[in-house]
Amino acid sequence: MHKDAGDLWVFGYGSLMWRPGFQFIEAERARLTGWHRRFCIVSRHYRGTALRPGLLLGLDRGGTCEGVAFRVAAGDVTNVLKYLRAREQISGVYRETRLRLNLIRVPHEQVRAVVFLAEPAHPSFAHRLSVPAQAQIIATAAGSTGSNLAYLANTIVELKRLGIRERELQRILTTIGVVRANGAAMLKPRIAQLYRGRTPSWKLGPRARLSEVKRFVHRSRIG
Repeated sequence: MHKDAGDLWVFGYGSLMWRPGFQFIEAERARLTGWHRRFCIVSRHYRGTALRPGLLLGLDRGGTCEGVAFRVAAGDVTNVLKYLRAREQISGVYRETRLRLNLIRVPHEQVRAVVFLAEPAHPSFAHRLSVPAQAQIIATAAGSTGSNLAYLANTIVELKRLGIRERELQRILTTIGVVRANGAAMLKPRIAQLYRGRTPSWKLGPRARLSEVKRFVHRSRIG
């Protein structure tokens, strides 16, 4: 595969896989080592609201993650990065960096790609929610781009199309069926606390140091 030196690779592991929204030359299944896909981002815009937050996928430390590497032509790089930052950095919860990916179709070939990692210090980072807790949130949340359940389902469908099986996502989907059958009448304490928080952005985050607040503000302004 010929690749121009000015081209850019972008790694998609959530909605970017099935709704990239930008021009690209090719898309390859790829593996990122050292990070795994998890519902660890609280969403109060795209898949949730201030009163009923949802969850988005982020990359958390440990393990591996398979997704899609998109190659962007050199002439489109500026516009694509502008688009991605506007889409991903609405609250500054993601850290934009460049990491090495392994392309699955071409053994031993690596590329450096733009990757958006979850920021554990950000107030919108959800620390280790259980599968039932994730299911209870995702079952009813919806935001400006649709329901949280559709986000989960579309991700699972795309992973299946790529030949990737993510057992935890399947467990969440199965548990949502149980949640709906039981009516989800009583919120678990941790989820109720999340809802009571309404809109705790980086301005209100109790864990955020001044340097971190400045970093999150900068990202959201770029977005």
